Amino acid sequence: MGIIEKMRLDGKKGFVTGAARGIGKCTATAFAEAGADVAIVDLDLAEARKTAEEIAGETGRKVIAVGTDCTDPKQVDEMVAQVVRELGGLDFCHNNAGICINAPAEEMTYAQWLKVININLNGIFLTDIAAGKYMLEHGGGSIINTASMSGHIVNVPQPQCAYNASKAGVIQLTKSLAIEWAKRGVRVNSISPGYIGTELTLNSPTLVPLIEKWNEMAPLGRMGRPEELQSICVYLAGDTSTFTTGADFVVDGAFTCF
Repeated sequence: MGIIEKMRLDGKKGFVTGAARGIGKCTATAFAEAGADVAIVDLDLAEARKTAEEIAGETGRKVIAVGTDCTDPKQVDEMVAQVVRELGGLDFCHNNAGICINAPAEEMTYAQWLKVININLNGIFLTDIAAGKYMLEHGGGSIINTASMSGHIVNVPQPQCAYNASKAGVIQLTKSLAIEWAKRGVRVNSISPGYIGTELTLNSPTLVPLIEKWNEMAPLGRMGRPEELQSICVYLAGDTSTFTTGADFVVDGAFTCF
């Protein structure tokens, strides 16, 4: 069997949070293209259903939509139970849901701080634990968390202290869970994307004025594309990465090199 065949995900089952659009939609598509059955998990159930139907039609895989608030422990537990029930198991997940609020620290309200931390860090914790519990009891699995280059550097010119802190927390949570579960068959890794040109980012009135500045600073002179995160996630979800755990993969076009 060649390396391409070894990297396929045939027979595997997984879910992606924040998958109705953007990075999550792109990685969910890649998982299905590689042969996996996938759940599109998102707060926006209507959009998740559209995405699930689209990916299923393109790949021929079983793709379901699950509406979930990833900050609600009960909903997260129910989501994992539904994924297992409808797909027939859980071998991997990509915990990707997140938000960013750009506000100067001295002007940021505590409610804004809590919202970012609750979705970006607490939500990752809840989905990690719910998926991890199942995997620990059923022979193992692979968990992928979306962190950010913002967990390594302080972005400029936009102020986003809550986002940066939350993503640094995701990286350390990833490493902590990887150590706890290393001998029990559950691998935990994270990806740290740089600026990615999702449809939401490219059409955001608050972010569009910053894109020119980001591109001026970027070694490659451009933002990344969501598709450029697909291969690392397929690798981490599959069986060619069985010696890879506790790692954070920075995919940022060398932005954090200076």
